[in-house]
Order: sequence, then C-alpha cells, then structure tokens
Amino acid sequence: MKTSLSIKTNMAPVPFASPILITRPTLPPIELFEAHLKEIWSSRVLTNQGPKHMQLEKNLTTMLGTRNVRLFSNGTLALILGVKALGIRGEVITTPFTFPATPHSLVWAGATPVFCDIDPVSLCIDPNRIEALITPRTEAILGVHVYGIPCDADAIQAIASKHGLKVIYDAAHAFLTEVRGIPIASFGDMTMFSFHATKLFHTIEGGCLAFNNSELGEVTNLLKNFGIKDGEAVLIPGMNAKMSEIQCAMGIEMLKETEVERERRKPLRRKYLELLSEIEGIDCVVLPDGISDSLQYMALRVDEERFGLSRDQLQRGLTTFNVFSRKYFFPLCTDYECYKEAVNDGTPIARRAADQLLCLPFYGDLEMEAIERIVEMIAYLGKNGTIS
Repeated sequence: MKTSLSIKTNMAPVPFASPILITRPTLPPIELFEAHLKEIWSSRVLTNQGPKHMQLEKNLTTMLGTRNVRLFSNGTLALILGVKALGIRGEVITTPFTFPATPHSLVWAGATPVFCDIDPVSLCIDPNRIEALITPRTEAILGVHVYGIPCDADAIQAIASKHGLKVIYDAAHAFLTEVRGIPIASFGDMTMFSFHATKLFHTIEGGCLAFNNSELGEVTNLLKNFGIKDGEAVLIPGMNAKMSEIQCAMGIEMLKETEVERERRKPLRRKYLELLSEIEGIDCVVLPDGISDSLQYMALRVDEERFGLSRDQLQRGLTTFNVFSRKYFFPLCTDYECYKEAVNDGTPIARRAADQLLCLPFYGDLEMEAIERIVEMIAYLGKNGTIS
C-alpha cells in the first residue's frame, strides 16, 4: 500500500473521544429563525401556502434557475406526485443504485420500475443500456444525480425524444449543481430536490419539484392538497403533502446559509482528496470537468485487492476509532424483497459499486485536524488490518 510520509501507519491512532458522525445538520442563527416564528405566531398562519411558503417558492425558483417550483412536505411525496402529475403509469427505467425512495415513489404512483445498470465512472444510469430495456409499456426514464454527479442528460433526452418518453430526475444530492453553467433543474420534464435535514440545503423535512412547463403548476398544487380547488371543489384524488410555514421559515434562512456552508466544505474536500490520494486502493469519487459540485458527500471506493480490506471491514475498523461512515447506497434496490420480480442479471456495475462505496464524515463544522486523523486511521487499517 502506497502512503505519504505524513500519514502515520505504524502506531494505532487514538480514537476520537466523541463520535464523528457522517453529517451534522446546518442551522441558521437561532435569533433569525425566532424572528420568523414571531411572525408566524402573530399571523396564526401555519400551513396551506401561507406567506412564508410563497416567499420560499419564489426564492427557490430564482436560485434553481427554473420557471416553476412547488414545495412539498418531503421529497418522497414530491416525487410520487410528480410522477402522477406527468400521468405516468407504465414502466419507468431507473437505476438500482439509489435510495429506496426512488423506486418506491414509482410504485406508489402506480408505475413499474425497470432497473438499468449504471456508468462505472459517474455511477449514474448508463444511457448506453437504456434502449435495450424499452418496451411498449415504457413511459419514462428516471435518472438519479448520484452524489451530485449529473446524469448524461443530453444522451438521455435524445433517447427519450426518439421514443416519446418523459424524463424525470431525482436531484436529492444535486442542489445548486450546474452542467456547463446550466442549472441541473433545466434538464428533463421535472426534477425533484430533497430538503431533508441531512442535505446541504434543508427545511428540516421537505422537498420540491422544479419544472419549466407551467401547465404542471396547477395539477401539482391540486395533488398536494387533496385535489381541492377554491376551498370546495375536489377535482382529482390528491393527498396532503403541503409544506408548513415553520418548515418554510427554516428554508428561507437556510438559503442564506447554503453558500456559506459550501465555502466551508471546499477546503475540507480538498484536504480529503489530497490525503486519500496517497493511499493505494482508496479511490475518491470526483466530478467531471465543467460540473459545479453540490458538496453534499465525500464518497470513496474501496478496492479490496489493492487496499487489503473490504469496504465493510474498513467501515467496521473506523467505528472502533469512533468514526461513523455510511455504505451509500447499500444494498442495491434490486436486493429488496419487494423488487425481487424486477431483478435481472444486467446490473453488475451497480453491484460492484454497492460493495465498494463508502461516504465519510463531511460537514462544514468538521475540523481539518479531524480529517487528517480520519485519513490516518484509514491508512493504518489498510496496512495493519482491523483492530480488536
């Protein structure tokens, strides 16, 4: 194993006194959030698209570079109702290398997920494998921008246009990602963003749909509010998926914090990349040229043959040092019992990725010294094996 002279591997590192967790939610100054709460208490408007809701939608429309944004109580409901709004009920080609909410949303919307293998570098759905899976029942392609790395949107759109398919993107990891200066929400028919507390930008819980076709605006509003229009008329079967005013208040302030948090993460990511590059068998996941980084995750791949330990052994070893990482994404969606019928042997690249990927602690408050110690622990484990 190749290591830098600056990385100690002879003596077992000292474990952290307190757990180093995979992430830590960013929060705005409490006094700024309290000011919103006082306004909410004064107005007694708590939900149903109040003034905070309208302000956050407007702010996000500008920030995401799209014509329309609709807020939801969480990203999963946003994706379910986005599929419903597009009228998709047949087969949807998607990736098994994603969080379970992606295929679950298709099932809840009445569609059928069909799993396609991923590109070995980007880890996103591989456009070269999509056409072979298209059948008369195929209605859409659902791509996931994994770790903020964009799908090959141009290739996917070409396939979709050729076959008359809709294109949806799960951008839970890709807030503020741009491709050649173009906002990620500009691609496809619709994009979902997750605003869960662990994300770079969050509303505690929440999510949104971004789309340029304004005709989808009314149907998405109906779908998230029981299908009710003008207080009495129920036009379609909807559900309750509205974002509360308190969530929106958090979002309004978090938009101010997001760029600050990104700037804090940039030198931390550089340090990780610099030090990890010295360890044989540890390959960091990096973005291609021309892509702005969402700085959501610090992901690496563990090559057991070159490193000396498997990904799972490395994770267990780090835990003994009080460092908590995440196998993300593991298991593959095709390993879930509920998708056994959808399993085929056509996803070996996704299988390998699911067995190798590990996300390390990464957030703006993480100290540079902690990163140096974490990398030393990885180097030590690779050279000496796991400790008892």
